[in-house]
Amino acid sequence: MSENLSLEGRLKKIKLMVFDVDGVLTDGRLYLNDRGEEMKAFNTLDGHGLKMLQSSGVEVAIITGRRSETVALRAKNLGVNHLYQGVENKKEAFLDLIQTLNLSTDVVGFMGDDWIDLPAMKLSGLAVTVPAATEEVQQRAHLVTLRAGGEGAVRELCERIMKAQGTFDRHLAQYLD
Repeated sequence: MSENLSLEGRLKKIKLMVFDVDGVLTDGRLYLNDRGEEMKAFNTLDGHGLKMLQSSGVEVAIITGRRSETVALRAKNLGVNHLYQGVENKKEAFLDLIQTLNLSTDVVGFMGDDWIDLPAMKLSGLAVTVPAATEEVQQRAHLVTLRAGGEGAVRELCERIMKAQGTFDRHLAQYLD
């Protein structure tokens, strides 16, 4: 990670934003029913933020340590084409993704909340986390969102990127006209 670039400069450069799921796109809790089926709750504000970010020209990807059909469905509903599930080594998945998309690490951001996310966060040009993240992750992030994971943190980040890149007002105008 280059330490010389300002947060605003990092936000402006982003071409791909990668998200963890549990604790970032969700509040981190796992719901299991009596049959052992997993359920997750996603925030609709975050979902709309991801759609707006994509329509503004920033690619979106998900890299998660768990495997869940719910996540696959959510990614499909949001038009997220780059989904890595059941990943034990997020650094390897991160490097595979940026190689596939032919991007350099400085134009790619990663939003995570736990130690497993640190290797990818350290490589990224923009490392973002949430207030409930571990202390070690918060210390190494360029930005800690004000909102919690699963409660608008992703939307907050999407809007910050769009504002830095000058695409926010165009999206908002669609709802004001």
